[in-house]
Order: sequence, then structure tokens, then C-alpha cells
Amino acid sequence: MSSSATSVSRTTRRRAGRGFPVRRAIIAAVIVVLLVVAAAAVLAGSETRLPSGTTIAGIDVGGLERDAATALLERRSEAVEHAPVTFVAGGKEFRFTASQLGVRSEWAGAVAEASGANNGVGPVRGVRRLRTRLFGVDVAPKTSAYPSAIRVAIGRIAREVDRPAVAAGLRHTGLRVAVVPERAGAKLDRAAASIAIVASLASLERGERPVALPTVRVAPTTTTAELAEAQRAFRVATSAPVTIQAASRTEVLSRARIAELVQLPSGGATGLALSRRATDRLLASLAKGVNQKPADATFEVVSGGIRVRPAQLGRALDVDASRRALERAVLSEIGRRATLTVGVAQPERSTAEAQAMGINGVVGSYTTTYGGTPGRLHNVQLVAELIDGALVAPGARFSFNDTTGERNEAKGFEEAPVIINGELQTGIGGGVCQVSTTLFNAVFDAGLSIESRTNHALYISHYPLGRDATVNFPDIDLVFTNDTDRWLLVRTFVGAGSLTVNVYGTPQNRRVETETAPLEVEGKVPWKRIDDDTMLKGEKVVEQYGAPPRSTSVTRRVYAPDGSLMYDTTWSSYYVGEPTVVRLGTKPRAKTALPPATDEGATGPKGPTTESSDAPTASAPSPQR
Repeated sequence: MSSSATSVSRTTRRRAGRGFPVRRAIIAAVIVVLLVVAAAAVLAGSETRLPSGTTIAGIDVGGLERDAATALLERRSEAVEHAPVTFVAGGKEFRFTASQLGVRSEWAGAVAEASGANNGVGPVRGVRRLRTRLFGVDVAPKTSAYPSAIRVAIGRIAREVDRPAVAAGLRHTGLRVAVVPERAGAKLDRAAASIAIVASLASLERGERPVALPTVRVAPTTTTAELAEAQRAFRVATSAPVTIQAASRTEVLSRARIAELVQLPSGGATGLALSRRATDRLLASLAKGVNQKPADATFEVVSGGIRVRPAQLGRALDVDASRRALERAVLSEIGRRATLTVGVAQPERSTAEAQAMGINGVVGSYTTTYGGTPGRLHNVQLVAELIDGALVAPGARFSFNDTTGERNEAKGFEEAPVIINGELQTGIGGGVCQVSTTLFNAVFDAGLSIESRTNHALYISHYPLGRDATVNFPDIDLVFTNDTDRWLLVRTFVGAGSLTVNVYGTPQNRRVETETAPLEVEGKVPWKRIDDDTMLKGEKVVEQYGAPPRSTSVTRRVYAPDGSLMYDTTWSSYYVGEPTVVRLGTKPRAKTALPPATDEGATGPKGPTTESSDAPTASAPSPQR
């Protein structure tokens, strides 16, 4: 054999020798696996039986069938559901049972979970159960409770346990100040307490020791150390009097008065300040001797027209600046004097603003005469005062009712003759229409735009024909518009028997032409009968002569200075008839015996009789309206 052939043979034997250990290792591993699988198959047991080492809520259920385990756990739960558990919080004890709070555990679910964790195909199940046997498995059941019952229980505990923190504070008696120490509070940790209560009541064991519920400390907002500076500031504030200078007025605050003004810190504050309410009362008292009200620019009637009365500046205490000055003086160790700030009070309407309003002449004017009862005279004067001084901006509307408001007794109006439903009666506010009619005619002659006007129900002869204007709050109104580019001012002047209304502004030089239709009769005089049982039948008394319904109209044409027509308006007026009031007797007449017949066969003279007559026997005077 050659040397090369010998070498190949030796190499082959060496490779074959190295392969035997690997094959032996593989074979051993396979054998081990087969043994483990065989052992696992032996230990797999039944799928319906829980493996040894299984506990649920701490109860050993290993080796039990699932149904038997569930039944065991339910019996144990029922045995303790009425047994109370003691809880302690804030040094106080509280007792609850699972049945009270509706605490329930899902035992069947826990058993199913424990069983599922140890199941699988034969060998896998065996391995899992071997692990459980060696290391043990404890399953916690899912628990639930009545939410409302838990909230009530937690609320009850919190009411007993919760204690607010008390901040440190200062307290003074006279000129002495002392510190009230702080005190920490406590509060039930509601979320953690709820979990602890449910878990304890879900347990199948009832221990003798109470279950502690968690609380949290509530820190005070202010500590004693934080108030040290405020305590020192109080001593400074009350160390000496403070002199207050307000314009020409001087006042000295005593130490005791300063102590009343000081506001000690509270609500988490640590600084000393003056009480705003007490300081404002002091400043308001000082302001009475300092303040002077400003006077608005107004308009005064003078001979030949109207002029602007200039505005006057006022004087007013600057409360905010004065409060700061007073606080600085009170909290200062030196220079204990407070000079209060007095500023200029501006009028609401300056002289320049009044002049720019353009009220410099008469735009329209009218005068009516009046008389009547004292109540009527009073009402005319009162309502004239209510519209006197009314200002109407360019383009704005003037409403008689809006300007005067309701005319009633509360405003001082008295009873007087007034037209109600077409009849003259007595009512509150009689005479008001004297003013509205006079104003209407002043605006009429001024050529201004008139939006709303209503005639009286009855014809009144002492007013211009067809140019009367009645009002009634709130439905019947007199309204006109300021159609100029300047302001208008309404002024009233009440004399002994006359009323004048002037409308001032910038004269417009408008030409006003008027056409008045005759007063036409529209029907017969109405008749009103009054039966009177004190008068004999056939007797008649005319108490008041009436008037027929009548009508008229007034047309006004207003021309601008350049001759262009601005307004062509007709106001029609219809006046209802005033009845003739006749009183008729209804008392029966006494019967008169006939005299004996004479030889001539003629009768004697008859007894006296009263014949009816169309002639009036009485007449009521025409009333003032």
C-alpha cells in the first residue's frame, strides 16, 4: 500500500471518531424531551379539575372541580357578607358590611380564570400544572359595589374626618395686636378610601384589627412667621396720630381711629392695609367740605332772545389717590401727614359744547289763555314744568308722553274737568291738553315736521280752529321731529292766565301758509233723557244745551328760504256731538174731582196744569278744557 493511501485512511478514521459524541448528545436530548413529555402527559390531569397550588382570594381550591370550587367560594362569601368590617380614619371608627354597600365578587369568573391559566393540550397543560404545583397561583376575583352606596359611605366618613386648615391671623384689641397660630387640617383621600373599603369587604377573611383609611394633610395658607411683618406694621400704624390735609380743611386721626381703619390680613393675605369700606366712609365725610359740583352750560332767556350761560368748573376729591396717600401716611414711621388730592370736576356740558348746539334764537312760539278750577290751573303749571328745558337733538323725535311720563297722583296731578269717551267728566290731569295744544301750535308755526297729533273728542272754541292737540298716556301722543341741523330747546312760561311755549334753536326762516276749512255741522244734536221721579209727569227741564257733531281741517304748507316746498300737510278734525240733556218728570199727578153740573150744563174751570215746553229752564256753562 502506498503512503498516500495510508494517509487518507487515517483522516477518515479521525472524522468518524469526532461524530460519535454529537450523535450521543442528540440522542440524549431526544430521550429527555420524550421523558418530559411523558411526565407532562402523566401530570396533565383533567381539564375540569384545578391543579394543586391554586388559590382564589387566598382560599385553597387545588384539586377541586370548577363547580365545587365556585360553590366553596360562594359559601365563604355568604358567610361573611353580613359581618362588619371596622374602618378607622381621623381617630374615628366606622363599620360597614358587604351587604350594606352591595359589594360582590365574581367567583365563577375567578375559577374560570384560574382554570384557563392551567389548561391547554395534554403536555402543555401538564407543564403549566407542574409550574402551579411548584410555585402556586393566586387569582383575585373581580369585585363591584353600589356606586351610590359607596358615595354615601365616603361622604359620611369625610364629614367626620375632614377638618379645614386654619390660617394664622392677627387679632387686635384697641392698640394691642396678637397672633392667632395656624392649625393644619385633614382631608379623607376619597379615591384611595373607596378602593380600600371595597377590597376589605370583598375579602373572605374578617380580621380583628380595623382597616386604616388614608387621609391627607391640609396645610394652612398662612403661617405665624409670615405675619410677623404685618404685626410690626400694625404697631407702626398705631404709633402716632396722622394729620390729614384736604384743601383748606385739616383733620387729625387719633391712634384709636387709625386702629379702626386698619384691616388685618386674612384669607391668605400677609400684608397690612387700610379697610376700603372704612377709609371710603372717612373720605366721603371729608369730601363734603371739599367738593363743589360743576355747573353745566345752560341757556337763559334774555330780552330779545336767548344766550348761553357759561359752564362752571367744580372741585372733587380724588378718592383713589387720596386713599393711597392716607395709607402711605398711616404705614409710615415718619412724616405722618396725608395731603389728599383734590381735582377739577368737569361739567357734563361745557360752554363751547353749548354754543355749538346752535340755540341762539326763537324758531317757533305760541300763547294760549286758560282758566278753570284750581286743580286745572295746578295741572297746567305742573305739566309745563315737565317739558320745560327739553332738548331735542338734530334728527331726534320729541314725544310729549315720553317727556312727561304718566300723569298721575303720585306726580302731584289733581282732579279737574277732563274729556273721557266724548263726555266732560272729572279726572286726574285735567288741563294737560292746554300745554300739548300750545306746544303743537308753536311747532306748527315753526314749520317743523309733526309726526303725530290728535284732536279732542269735543270741539273747544277757545283753541285755534282745527289746531287743538289732545294727549293721553300712553296711547295718544304729540310727536314732532327736529328736522334742522341744530339742537332745539323747549321752554314754557306760565302766567296768571296765559301759557307761552317757545321753541329755540337756529332760526330757519321758513314761510308757513295755512288754510283752515269752515267748521261744518255733520249731524243733529244728540239728545239725552233723564227720568226724575221728584218731578211731575209733563214737567221738563233742559239741564244743558248740546251741540251737533262738527268737522274741520287745517292745511299747512311750509316753504324753505329758497322757496322750495318742504311740507304740504292736512290735519282733519272730527268732533262728536254734545247731547242736550233733558230732565223729565215721572211722578204721577193727583186726580182732581169734577164740580157739580150747572143749569147751563157747562163745566167749571179746571185745576192748574203745567204744560211741557221746548224752552229751556236751565243751562250749564261751557266748561274750560
